[in-house]
Amino acid sequence: MASKNNKVLYVGFTNNIIRRTKEHKDRINKGFTYRYNVDKLVYYEVFGYVEDAILREKRLKKWNREWKIQLIEENNPIWDDLSLDW
Repeated sequence: MASKNNKVLYVGFTNNIIRRTKEHKDRINKGFTYRYNVDKLVYYEVFGYVEDAILREKRLKKWNREWKIQLIEENNPIWDDLSLDW
């Protein structure tokens, strides 16, 4: 997820992306994403096994910002909010 100006990036794991994205948009949790207004879904991956998703999240969190930006732009070059189609 990203902030509106794409300056802040957030990597997270969920078992329900629609619900979790709505929580970010509604600013339910008063943590990092609330503080930095991170509520735009710009990239996501789907996994069949929760263990694989958690491993991927941990790996992505260790990536530097440029690698994350490259991954987003390969799949969503104009940083559209992918949740708007729901």
